[in-house]
Amino acid sequence: MSGADAILAQCLRNRIDTIFGLPGGQLDHFFDSMYREQSRVRFVGARHEQGAGYMAFGYARSTGRPGMYTVVPGPGVLNSTAALCSAYATNAPVLCLTGQIPSDAIGRGIGYLHELPDQLATLRLLTRWAERIDRPQDAPQAVNQAFARLAGGRRGPVSLEMPMDIMGLQGEVELLDAAQPLSPPTLDTDRIEQAAALLAGSRRPMIVVGGGATDAPEAVLELAQRLQAPVVSFRSGRGIVSDREYLSQVFPAGYELWKDADVVVGIGTRMEQQLLYWKTAPGMRIIRIDIDAAEFDRIESPAVALHADARQAVEALNAALANRVTARASRREELLALKQRVAADIEQVQPQLSFLHAIRAALPEDGYFVDEITQVGYASWYGFPVYAPRHHVNCGYQGTLGYGYATALGVKVAHPDKAVVNIAGDGGFLFTSNEMATAMQHGIALVTVLFNNNKFQNVQRQQNEWFGGRRIGSDLRNPDFLQYAASFGLHAERVQEPEALRKAIEAALDRDRPALIEVPCADMASPWPHIIKPPAHTAGLA
Repeated sequence: MSGADAILAQCLRNRIDTIFGLPGGQLDHFFDSMYREQSRVRFVGARHEQGAGYMAFGYARSTGRPGMYTVVPGPGVLNSTAALCSAYATNAPVLCLTGQIPSDAIGRGIGYLHELPDQLATLRLLTRWAERIDRPQDAPQAVNQAFARLAGGRRGPVSLEMPMDIMGLQGEVELLDAAQPLSPPTLDTDRIEQAAALLAGSRRPMIVVGGGATDAPEAVLELAQRLQAPVVSFRSGRGIVSDREYLSQVFPAGYELWKDADVVVGIGTRMEQQLLYWKTAPGMRIIRIDIDAAEFDRIESPAVALHADARQAVEALNAALANRVTARASRREELLALKQRVAADIEQVQPQLSFLHAIRAALPEDGYFVDEITQVGYASWYGFPVYAPRHHVNCGYQGTLGYGYATALGVKVAHPDKAVVNIAGDGGFLFTSNEMATAMQHGIALVTVLFNNNKFQNVQRQQNEWFGGRRIGSDLRNPDFLQYAASFGLHAERVQEPEALRKAIEAALDRDRPALIEVPCADMASPWPHIIKPPAHTAGLA
């Protein structure tokens, strides 16, 4: 078979069922391979490489399964690197497949179409792993290496490239069984016992979860219930413990709980907010669980470092605590009262909270919410209830403005029978709004809520507050968004109030076709006082 056939066949063995991307010269053979396998793989064609990468990101972020996209080399793959950065930041398993110039010209600087000085080196800087396939018979092993990393260890984006001539070259190829995930680290039972002893002796334990705990919701809840320890999350950890549970606490509540916590367990989280900004107190003991040992000492070394898969480690902790911790007094009333106080406090962030309430009321409990780098998006990190892991989709610390619309298309492709609502600001929406063409062409019934105040408000707020109102580049001239969306064939409407928004979302979900709902708005209250806090402890401050 050809090199292109070999790549696709091995991807299919690894259960890839959808590929996003754009065609182009160096990928002609791979697209012909997909054409001949249309009964087994769906191709979703984007209108820009950035959109293709974000769609794969949304697919991966909302499922935990690999999301795959394919784009031409050079400017094509470079256009997609913002999505790779988002995948890197959030440990999302994204596979980028790109072409290359003819194999005998790589590194010679001749000036072939789409040539980069060293594309492979560039991609190795932006992914967890990248490799070139130089022969058709090498494709199965290389593809399996990629999928082993996508399914195990610290996940994140990986990249494969194949020169255009090798894509068409025929060779004897032996396909392999699906890849086995990278093996998790061996549990250190002594450290499990050390952690269990600290937790058994704790008075005010607390759990902080991040994206690395996404596959361990049952174990985390069991640990929290056993210890009566509140579970705090910021972005990627939202929904690991449902917001319906009294033990689940949003980020501003976590700040209050941090003040008198004596033992804290960080599970699959960088803990940068807590360690870098909130600071630790004398005598506070930190236990870290992470698949990546490099995380432990970046800011402050923990009392106990557990280099392990989150689910395995938390299950082992639960077993070690079973005979150490008798039934603890419930903190239900205390933690429910904290929830109520924080809810009343953040309710002042208007109009964001009122619109988030409307979206939550319209979105079914198992629906997916995709945020954006916008005022409503920031407020959603603590003001939008989430009931299951992966149901609040965000871009983590990268803050990639404009990622949301294309990402949400990928979420909807992954979950065609679930409701998906994404929000956008007028600035960020125009980054990938051309993908409304993709939504219509492929029948992707995404509902988008566009908040429009004709400015980059976060930038303008800083210009006003920090630079004496010297504003530059933050006021925007926008199109008529309703006409713009209608030109693609979307249902488009404009509403003003939260209740009207709720009804519009419900109607759009019932229609089950792409929709844009614009919400004209004035300046919004700053969401940052509930995120950016002064140190809770002064120990260790210079």
